[in-house]
This record gives sequence, C-alpha cells and structure tokens, in this order.
Amino acid sequence: MFGDGASDLADSVDLAMSREEVLAQTGCVLAVRDVSFQVREGETFVIMGLSGSGKSTLVRCLSRLIEPTRGQVRLDGEDMLAMNKQQLRDIRRHRMGMVFQHFGNFPHKRVFENVVFGLQVQGIDKATQRGRAAEVIELVGLSGWEDRYPHELSGGMQQRVGLARALAADPEILLFDEPFSALDPLIRREMQDQLIGLQRLVQKTMVFITHDFLEALKLGDRVAIMKDGEFVPTGTPEELVSNPINEYVRDFTRVVHRSKVLTARSVMTPPKVRTTAGRRLWIPQSEAVLRGLVSRATVLVLPSRSSGPGHTNPDTLPETRPACASAESRVGLSIRDAAAKSLMVNVKCFNPL
Repeated sequence: MFGDGASDLADSVDLAMSREEVLAQTGCVLAVRDVSFQVREGETFVIMGLSGSGKSTLVRCLSRLIEPTRGQVRLDGEDMLAMNKQQLRDIRRHRMGMVFQHFGNFPHKRVFENVVFGLQVQGIDKATQRGRAAEVIELVGLSGWEDRYPHELSGGMQQRVGLARALAADPEILLFDEPFSALDPLIRREMQDQLIGLQRLVQKTMVFITHDFLEALKLGDRVAIMKDGEFVPTGTPEELVSNPINEYVRDFTRVVHRSKVLTARSVMTPPKVRTTAGRRLWIPQSEAVLRGLVSRATVLVLPSRSSGPGHTNPDTLPETRPACASAESRVGLSIRDAAAKSLMVNVKCFNPL
C-alpha cells in the first residue's frame, strides 16, 4: 500500500472495497492485496497481468526491494520480513537473483565484468570467478563477447548478460520482472526458448512476471493471473485454458491455440469395450491413450465358437494392443482377448498439430 500513513491505514481498509474506493477514502494506492501463494522447488511460477495490475510490485516484495505493508514472505519457513539488513543482504547475495526488464547492466563494465560482479560482492576468489563466469557466459550463448561493452550488444544479448550475472551467483531462486518485454518478437521467442532450455539444465525455482498471456502459458508450470492487485485464478496452463473461471480470463484464452496447451487426457473420454455376450469393460483413460487424441474408441470382441456365447472372460485373457493406422496420431487400447478369433476395432482419432 503506497501513500502517506499507509502503514497505519492498512488494517482499517475494507477488503470488499475496490482500488478506486480505497484511493478516494484514504488517498493511498492499494497495489497488492490478499495474495497468497506457494512456489515449489524447481518450479517456474508465472504471474501474468496487464499494466497496473500489481505484478511488478509483488515480485519486488518477494526480495524486499519494496517493503510489504502487511503480510509475510517465507523462504524455507523463515519470514524474510523479520530479517535484519545483514540477513537480507546474505539472502540477496547467495540465495536469490533477479533479472530486470531494462537489463540492469553496468554501462562502464564489459560483459565479463558485469557477469562476475555478483561473485566479487560475495568475496569469491578470482580463479573461481573466472571459471564460473566463463561457464555461464557459454551457457547463455555469449562466448566470444566477453570483452564487449553493453552498448555494443543487441537487446537480446544485453538481456543475456543480465541472465548470466544472475546465474553466476548460483542462487536457489530467480526472479524475473518482464525481462523480455522490451525485445523484438523474434528475439523474444528465442529468449523464451533459451530460458526453457536453461531451466531444464539448472532446475532453479523461478518467479516470472509478464503481461503476455501466451508467454505465461509457454514458460509456466503454473500461472497466476493478476488484476487490481489480486490473483484471479491460479492453475496450470491447461487448467486456465480449458476451464476459464470468468469472462476476464476467457478474454485471454480466446487467442490461444488449444492444441499447443491441452493434452489428450483433458479432452477425451474413456473408450468402451464390448463383448458379444453383452458384457462391457471400461478401460482407464491413462491406458487408452498412448499418443495423440481420441474422439471415440469402441472395441468389439468376438469370442471363438468353441468358447460359446457368453463364455468370454476378459479378466483371464492375455493382452492385445490394436492401434489406429496413423503414425502421427497413434492410439493404443489395452484389452484382453484369448477366446476371440477376430477383433473389430473402431477408433476415430485425429492429430491436432
């Protein structure tokens, strides 16, 4: 909460009041309110919101670059708001790194000097600094540019310098405040792909801020949509796209290509298995899909004459796996059929990609 006397007024604010009402009544801006979330180790948690939604204020509260008026920020169970300056400084030096929207590079330092800056602050010996800096510079694709100044680099390369500087200190947590928003679309897409690749390698806990819904879906293990200082929904990309909770969220999902987000499990129903004796088996969805999407699958099992009608016992039969012919969209059904001499399979499938 920002404004004169915000700390004293915070407890008296009615949570049912809108931002505009709080501003009119108190003269203070309610930037973030009633936001609670947990980020799992190794997860990429994306906070998406339009301009003025409070997302950048929120991520700065996590590192106490902005002091929260009320609440808690817990790191492994320890409240960061209760830490003194030295404890907070140690957290920022060793356990938490941040990549900013406007790069944050020192213009008078070369690429290598920018990258080792955090290691110098930590007091690490020079040999280790050089080795670690060379490692992350190669990791972000800047080998050969170590002696260049930031103004000699493209926007995407400057952002890689900031990313390398954050990675060099080997923090547990990385905070990103719209790091790609100032980049051209093509470079932005390349940086997104590179970040996904880096995350597979380094497995850091990431909190990523963006105003781009498609970027949020592409990068996030889970996504929170923010509006007027509050979280609207939080969920996986698949959950947000398949089940938008209100019209605000639905407006964002209209531009999403469903096949890039939804999985087979979310759009199909279990197939039916029928025997001529009139017995039915329902195959679990997880067994029904090996690859691709299924719109309908029906299996007709015809028992052999020797078994006689009504004598097929699916529970005692060996397993067969018929599949649709398309190599691009393959469906396998796990059924049992020892008594059957013939097997009719009617599977309709499609490949959304």
